Amino acid sequence: MKRAFFCLIGIFVLLSLTITAIGCTAQGSAPILPKERLRVATTTSLYDTGLWGYLEPMFEEKYQDYRVEGEIPHQGVELDVLYAGTGIALEYAKRGDVSVITVHDKAKEEQLVTEGYLVQRIPFAYNYFLIVGPASDPAGIKGLSPEVAFKKLMETGKGTFISRGDESGTHSKEKAIWKAAGFDYEAVKKAGEWYIEGGKGMGPTLLMAKEKQAYTLTDMGTYVYVNDTAKLGLVPIVDEGSILLNVYSVEAVNPQKVKGVSVDMANNLVSFLTSPEIQQLIGDYGFEKYGIRLFTPCFGAEPTQ
Repeated sequence: MKRAFFCLIGIFVLLSLTITAIGCTAQGSAPILPKERLRVATTTSLYDTGLWGYLEPMFEEKYQDYRVEGEIPHQGVELDVLYAGTGIALEYAKRGDVSVITVHDKAKEEQLVTEGYLVQRIPFAYNYFLIVGPASDPAGIKGLSPEVAFKKLMETGKGTFISRGDESGTHSKEKAIWKAAGFDYEAVKKAGEWYIEGGKGMGPTLLMAKEKQAYTLTDMGTYVYVNDTAKLGLVPIVDEGSILLNVYSVEAVNPQKVKGVSVDMANNLVSFLTSPEIQQLIGDYGFEKYGIRLFTPCFGAEPTQ
């Protein structure tokens, strides 16, 4: 009898809690699911500039009450930003480790769109690459085109050049410049002690160039940001040439190709980055402090040079 009595009490308590939870959910007063986690892989240059640290809380606040009709709501969203070179970010997308990426290697992005891993390449911002180095400019490349500057570095071997060497978007751009200059990249890597593959992100690569007073290829945003904090002692040496254009895109991972990705919230992040309000904030980011735009918004109007 006692056992039956306590079983009845337990069932009554369980039913009461269930009814209370359903009632709270119906009234919209108390979400019962934990925060939805959205994993995004981003290139190190967007992370090292502090842009993601600036945008992340805005995204989480905007979608704190987001719910899909007919579903129990979450207690908001938590954005997990994984920063790596573009090559690694693209691998994360192919494996389903992330649901959305923000990177800057057009050829590789379009390849994954064609293969079905990514839904669509959507450019949302751009800046330019620079060749920075010591003010003494030992190789004498200041003011040259990027292609001629690389040719002179190769032929003279003067000064030191630090390469990302990590299959990032910046590394892909560097290899494109070597190719345009008429050199095979495998030959460049073996050209001498003046050429060093660092295998690091953009911020650490700039710090390595500072230490060795070397040349390196960097996106403008990361250079300005890191130079302000680390006093690199490096200056822009080559900053003109259409090949230096650097476009950032956002892509959702295709759920029809890759299982287990967050479809709705990934699309929300794409909409967030391309919205007029956030496009304006991206364009304004850093301007008051540095007097120049670290990024220029470009949703719907991708630049070509």
